[in-house]
Amino acid sequence: MHTLTATSDLSVYLRETDRYPLLPKEEEFNIAVRFRETGDREAAHRLVTSNLRFVVKIAYEYRNYGFKIMDIIQEGNIGLMMAVKKFNPHKGYRLITYAVWWIRAYIQEYIMKNWSIVKIGTTQAQKKLFYKLRKNQEIVGSDTDYKAIAENLDVKEIEVEEMDLRLSGRDYSLDASIGEEGETTYLERLTYDGQNHEDAFAESEEKEFVKKKVHEVIAQMPERDRFIVEKRLMADNSMTLQEVGDHLGVSRERARQLEVRIKKNLRSSLCRKQLTWNC
Repeated sequence: MHTLTATSDLSVYLRETDRYPLLPKEEEFNIAVRFRETGDREAAHRLVTSNLRFVVKIAYEYRNYGFKIMDIIQEGNIGLMMAVKKFNPHKGYRLITYAVWWIRAYIQEYIMKNWSIVKIGTTQAQKKLFYKLRKNQEIVGSDTDYKAIAENLDVKEIEVEEMDLRLSGRDYSLDASIGEEGETTYLERLTYDGQNHEDAFAESEEKEFVKKKVHEVIAQMPERDRFIVEKRLMADNSMTLQEVGDHLGVSRERARQLEVRIKKNLRSSLCRKQLTWNC
């Protein structure tokens, strides 16, 4: 199949597709059978190229969604190739009759994936709304008669309202220019109220230093005290006092007393190192 270059335009592509004649029904059937039974790549090539003009026709139905027509055509071509791969000529219908579904599916999937960085269509109702909302607004004669549109499309009124809101705006590149002069970008207009990089880095370094010193203090503790610190005071899922007592062979109350003493000693050690304000 002909491969497009980045500099190819639509007129060149259309002339290219005209080079491949349509296949008569009987010839298409024989070629399709050959491909299905033998996997003949030449047969697949002829089935694809003879139907490229139909992909262009279908792609034009989606030309008002703001995407380059050649990108839409290329997605439709992928759908056509998938259709050729799965086509069963013994069903009795022409290839393009079967391929239309695949071509539309690939084009629609491409448009929905690239319409917004926020995923729009996740349900069948949303996908139906995405492609039929504008047309139904024209039929109803109102952009905001969500109830009538919902009844026409057999979806919920709130879904119509939400999709209309989402389709009313598009994503903008932060590098896009603002205003007629084009001297300012959206990125330059953004404000940031958070911590600057220098302060954030200094804070991170300080936390790492404190963490290191705390572990040094813990490492010098007796094994029993270290166990209580690690399993009671520092663990995400800390042990209960009863569990600590059972492990150490002491009562729950004794485990509590040990914990109180350890906390006091740990705070004193950190104060001496000036690593805490609670002194």
